[in-house]
Parts: sequence; structure tokens; C-alpha cells
Amino acid sequence: MTLIKSISGIRGTIGGKPGDTLSPLDVVRFSAAYGEWIKSSNTRPLKVVIGRDARPSGPLIGQLVSQTLMAQGIDIVDLGLSTTPTVEMAVRNEAASGGIIITASHNPAGWNALKLLNSDGEFINKEIGQKILDIATESGYEFSEVKKIGSYKEDDSYIDWHVKQVLAHDLVDVDAIKSKKFSVLIDAVNSTGEIAVPKLLDALGVTYTSLYGEATGNFPHNPEPLPENITHICSELEAGQFDLGIVVDPDVDRLVLVCEDGEPFGEEYTLVAVSDYVLSKKKGNTVSNLSSTRALRDVTEQKHGSQYHAAAVGEVNVVEKMKTVHAVIGGEGNGGVIVPDLHYGRDALIGIALFLSKLAEFGKSTSMLRAQYPAYHISKNKIELTPEIDVDSILFQLAEKYSKNPINSIDGLKIEFEKEWVHLRKSNTEPIIRIYAESESQATAEHLANKLIQDIREIIAG
Repeated sequence: MTLIKSISGIRGTIGGKPGDTLSPLDVVRFSAAYGEWIKSSNTRPLKVVIGRDARPSGPLIGQLVSQTLMAQGIDIVDLGLSTTPTVEMAVRNEAASGGIIITASHNPAGWNALKLLNSDGEFINKEIGQKILDIATESGYEFSEVKKIGSYKEDDSYIDWHVKQVLAHDLVDVDAIKSKKFSVLIDAVNSTGEIAVPKLLDALGVTYTSLYGEATGNFPHNPEPLPENITHICSELEAGQFDLGIVVDPDVDRLVLVCEDGEPFGEEYTLVAVSDYVLSKKKGNTVSNLSSTRALRDVTEQKHGSQYHAAAVGEVNVVEKMKTVHAVIGGEGNGGVIVPDLHYGRDALIGIALFLSKLAEFGKSTSMLRAQYPAYHISKNKIELTPEIDVDSILFQLAEKYSKNPINSIDGLKIEFEKEWVHLRKSNTEPIIRIYAESESQATAEHLANKLIQDIREIIAG
């Protein structure tokens, strides 16, 4: 049983003792801390937008959150079953003080979480997250007298509104997509993607079949859209009856694609393909995090003559860097696409629309499009450490050892070797170092990762 409190929110398993799991008491305490921050930092009318994915615990947690905030004098706009990007956009459209998305993203159905947004509909930063944690720890919140209790309103129209905003985007070529009469297979793991993705495809004139099709929250497989978890849709696509497979996670902020022959397009390459399309229409910078594929840098700099920038891992860090360098497209290698002139958040719906626009323009199969991009392979590893080991010291010694190589230390340590790289970063919640390595072959990537693991072990032994 697990409860994790961090600067980005609170998440945990359902059922168990308060303080050990995501219990009702913990939901109320953390919601009240967020509400106190809202009251202290906003001059606009106090209003918070909430929405949830389809997990069975969602309605219960949603009621706890809304009633707690109302007791603090905050008005609630409840979108009900929704998506993370929909809630993010609704915060701005409602001129709200903030938003809470009730979702544990790619975690199994037995988990849930509160994702916290600011008044721009973006995830709160580290400083604000720490303030909310401090308020929760100190019970530094108050509730309103009865005459000042907040109001409650339900609004289930926002997914339709979100789809309309996607269709209106300058680079979404609706006519070209309709002319191709694409046929698509969907895996949205019985969550809110089963509502949102079909609405978008209907509007784009795309024929589709959904493998599961109901927003019950009963995930048919591990909901993280990794290759080992999407074998069923890959097998179905092998028959050759569809042009594309679309996979989204439970809150629809990650987009993973599968080629018409059942081969994964690669979660790292969702952003690469969408960025290629965007850059072909408008010149500008791109951003991804340090653990994402080099292919985005290659496409940005070599194909389009633009500049690529790397950010620390985490959506809030990618967004901050995108704003700093005025990026026209960005995201993360887990299938997260951020299109800033729509909103600053990972959004599978705009990702789908832009990818289909690219595919329609390309005029050939999805697998042939994938073959247009550099072929890189990433090896993802971790090494467990005892709590007394100084991870910062290990990274410092590695930086000294590889000081002749290009090094980036904004988030752990990234070392570049011509067209290969390795990224080491410590976990914020457990004594481990995550080690990602990329090369033009899987074997070389694994060899590079193992070499750094051996270096770490030698440092510890010394």
C-alpha cells in the first residue's frame, strides 16, 4: 500500500490506513491545502475546475475534493469524466483560479491521484508545490462560514469544446484527413479516451474500431502505453485491415501509435513526427527532455534548420523551457506532445490530429513514414542504492571522469558520445539512479548503459 506526496501532487493506492494510502482523510487534507494556496494567491473570483478519468475510485475522490474546496468558499466546475488536457484548457476558458485532475495517469486501476494546476491551466511548479505540502503538513488551512460556502456546477460539454478547438487549429488539415478515408484501431484502456478519441475521429471523417470501447475504468491491461503492454492492438493490426493504431493512456495526455503492419511506431517518435509536420509549416525551436530521443534534434536541426533545446525531465520543466526559447512544438519521449498555440500541456487529441494531417500529406503508409526518421534505440535501466550512498557525489565523479565529453547537468548528468548519449538522474522518491542510454543499435545502447552502471559500482566500491 502506497502514498506518495510530492511537489506535483499526491498519489497512492486506494484502501488502507490514513497516511499509508490515498485515504479519504489524505484527499481532504491535501485538497484543503491546495484550496488555502488558491485563496492566498488569487485575486480573481475563487473557482476551481475538476475532472477525472474513469477509475472506479474517481467519483468518490471527486466528491471529497469538491466538497472540501466548497467548504473553503471556492466555486467548483465539475467536468465529470474528462481528460487531463481538457481540464487544463477549461481552467483558462473558465478564468478559474486553478484546476485538479483526478487521475493516476498510467498507474493501475487501484491507484488514484490529484494533479494540481495553476490559473493558466498548467501544472504547478516546484515552489508552489512545496508551499502546498507545507500547508498540508502544518494543517494551515481554514474553512468558510455557512454564508460563504462555494457553489457547485456540472458541465460535461468540455470534451466537445476541446475537439472543436483542435479542429480549429491552423495546422490541422481536416479536408486532407477526410479525403484519405483512414481506418483506425483504438486502444484507450476503457478510460476517458474511449469518449474523447472517437469524438475527434468522427469530426475528422475517420473510420475507427475500438478494442474496448467503454469508459468503465476496468483496464484490460497495464495502462502504461509501453510496447510490452500494447501487444493485443499490435496483433490485431497485423491482419492489415487498418491504416493506423492509436493508443492513449487513461487521462489522454500520452499518445502512442502503431503502424498498419502491427509494428509500434515508437512512443519516442510520436513527438518526432508531429514536430516534423509542424516545422514544415512554421519555422521555430523545439524542446524535449534530456531522456528523449536524439531524433528530434536531428529532424529539427538537420532537416528544418531550426534549433533544438533540452529540458529537465518533467512536463513543467519542458513547458518552462518552451516559453524561454519560444518553441513552436515540444514534449516528452513518452508520447507527450505539447502544442503551445493550443495550450501548454501534453495533449493526445491535438497529437492525433496533427499526426493524421502529416500522414495525409505524406500519402503513403504509416510504416513508410516511420522509416523516414533516424533509427535510434533507447535502453532504460536503474541501479538500486542503499540510503546512505551520496548520489550527488557519484554523479559528480562521473562528470569528472567524462569531462572531455559534452556534458549537461541541469537534471542529473547527461553525457554525449557523438550520436550516442547516456542520461543518469536520481529518483526523487527512492534511492536509485535511473540510467537511460541511446544509440543507433539496441545492443550498443545496452552496452553503454552497462558501462555506466559498472562505473557507478566501481565508485561505490572505492
